[in-house]
Amino acid sequence: MKAPLTKGPVLVTGATGYIGGRLIPRLLEKGWSVRALARAPQKLARQPWFDDPRVEVVQGDLNNPEQLDEALKGCFAAYYLVHSMISAGGDYAVRDRRLAENFVQAAERTKLQRIIYLGGLGELGESLSEHLASRREVEAILGSTDIPLTAFRAAMIIGSGSASFEILRYLVEHLPVMLTPKWVATECQPIGVANVLNYLVDCLSVPETAGRDLDIGCPDVLTYKQLMQEMAAVRGLSRRVVIPVPVLTPKLSSLWIHLVTPIGHRIARPLAEGLRNRVVCRDDDARRLMPQKLYSVRESIERAVQRTEQGNLVSTWSSSGRVPGDPDWAGGTLFVDRRETEIDARPEQVFRAVCRIGGGNGWYAADWLWRVRGWMDRLVGGPGLRRGRRDPETVAYGDALDFWRVAGIEHGRRLVLRAEMKLPGEAELTFELTPTEQGTRLEQTARFQPKGLFGLAYWYSVLPLHHVVFSGMMNGIRRCAEAMESGGPGGGALPDDAVPDAVDAPNSTPLRPLQSRH
Repeated sequence: MKAPLTKGPVLVTGATGYIGGRLIPRLLEKGWSVRALARAPQKLARQPWFDDPRVEVVQGDLNNPEQLDEALKGCFAAYYLVHSMISAGGDYAVRDRRLAENFVQAAERTKLQRIIYLGGLGELGESLSEHLASRREVEAILGSTDIPLTAFRAAMIIGSGSASFEILRYLVEHLPVMLTPKWVATECQPIGVANVLNYLVDCLSVPETAGRDLDIGCPDVLTYKQLMQEMAAVRGLSRRVVIPVPVLTPKLSSLWIHLVTPIGHRIARPLAEGLRNRVVCRDDDARRLMPQKLYSVRESIERAVQRTEQGNLVSTWSSSGRVPGDPDWAGGTLFVDRRETEIDARPEQVFRAVCRIGGGNGWYAADWLWRVRGWMDRLVGGPGLRRGRRDPETVAYGDALDFWRVAGIEHGRRLVLRAEMKLPGEAELTFELTPTEQGTRLEQTARFQPKGLFGLAYWYSVLPLHHVVFSGMMNGIRRCAEAMESGGPGGGALPDDAVPDAVDAPNSTPLRPLQSRH
């Protein structure tokens, strides 16, 4: 049964996040109109519902009362899906408290009728981790007004692209033998992301859920060690050898997670601390009020793995990261490495080839150098190459490409990547396409603004590798684009040698470095 639209739109905060990006199409399916709030609305442009007339995308920050009032005005209900753990680092609890207070004040001013919040499971008490305690504090703030709050409490959410799922998958796939903290014996009750979304949507049409806190989970209660073995079984791997070691502290555990998985230390630390708490549902009230088929742990993992292998991820944890604004290149020293090449292919084919860089596709040339740089980055606390990419073929504003992030995109014309690896300075990589009579001119520009003497030393130390890395990348893009062009208007299939590992290709237009310093 469709929900009545006369009550006004439903606001979704955190629309660019992992759950928010998946919730909006579910709400539309149930007949709700949606107002999506985002600090960077450009990140939503890749979503198929972006141009849906039932969706209003608004720019706003929960730190801005005026923008909050405008976003909430006329709304029937609002989903609070904001969490600062990624962007605020160790100060996330303070920031989350402030944002929740701003939100409830605006909700009262605009006479909001319902608030829905997704928080965390966890037994109460002094031993509750800082992460889970912060989620409970936010829940208390949201429930401190006369506006009915529906607070869902979930443990690990199993879904393609979620941070928890990525930790589990990478640990199991990369470590047949694991030395782990003693928390592997802690009981948990995960839940599949599809079931989470069903609960979030269905509660709007079930008045009995208003003013309630509801624990949600799958039918299975198991330890984290058992969860690892379930993942291994689904992936067709042998049973993992898991050896608990009592001396591993949350700090050491987070460093271990950071090195082995795509998750950075800022996220790994609070997640690792939270694993020591037993997270099991206290009752089945949610299932009773909103009946649905609950997927088992095995079924949820199978669905998530299948989605990941298909490369069709609606949202990922890495897409929720901060997208920096344009760098301030004014003043100081700016190093520039600019190269160009002529390509016998249309701009749309060249742009397709450019957008394939990173993740499982590699970087067209000298992939071993990229892997070495990725490991070096992770050793000093950076993301490395393990974030991969959301989709193997397409990119959108805000997407992560290994240790780069898409900071600007004009389809068929321009792609801008900002570096998020650990660097003694600011770095940017830009690809610009210009149509020519023969095809397309591709210009690649690497910019680096060093910080201090270490930044200068870094630039000159990597400068000799630029010809191998950047020329090889351009050469590979050219061959890939020309191979797609030769396949006809639809692009055709790529031959095996369309993406070369070698730097130089025979019978090809030479690459011209235009500028090495400005």
